[in-house]
Amino acid sequence: MSIWAQLRTLPNLLSLLRLALVPVFLVLIVTGHSITAFIVLAIASITDWLDGYLARKLNQVTRIGALLDPAADRLYIFATLIGLAVTGAIPAWLPIVVIARDVLLAFTIPILAARNYGPLPVHFFGKAGTFALLYAFPLLLLADWWTVAQFVILPIAWAFALWGVGLYWYAGFLYVKQVFQLVKSTPRITLN
Repeated sequence: MSIWAQLRTLPNLLSLLRLALVPVFLVLIVTGHSITAFIVLAIASITDWLDGYLARKLNQVTRIGALLDPAADRLYIFATLIGLAVTGAIPAWLPIVVIARDVLLAFTIPILAARNYGPLPVHFFGKAGTFALLYAFPLLLLADWWTVAQFVILPIAWAFALWGVGLYWYAGFLYVKQVFQLVKSTPRITLN
């Protein structure tokens, strides 16, 4: 199936919609429209679940979809972190810690490419960390808006955030370990 045909599947159109909403979401957070940002994030979360469900149900699992889905998740994580840090809803260390993990993993891409590997499959702990972070951020947004309920929402949100960061980094270490194992077992490809 061509790239264009893959992009026109319903699951991938939903992923593209999710990607298109990232800048809208970020602008809403930064400009103080927490309720609307929360609604956009909820829509994005629903489409995240729906695109995976439809891809499997309609037998439309594609390589492009496998790339779009985690890319959209990462962009929402980054947009939320940046927006919440800019507005002062979270401390600056949180975005630094989360983004630093992805910067570290970005250095593995050329190493894998030199051995004719693409990105390695997402590990369960990475999915769990992403899941926890994607639950923490709407709660942090909700707490920013619904100040009366902050005493209940914030502890839950921070529990998800801290567990998410821990699992996110643990998955990153597992990923780096896999890369080192591949480097040791696979010769580097040289162009003649």
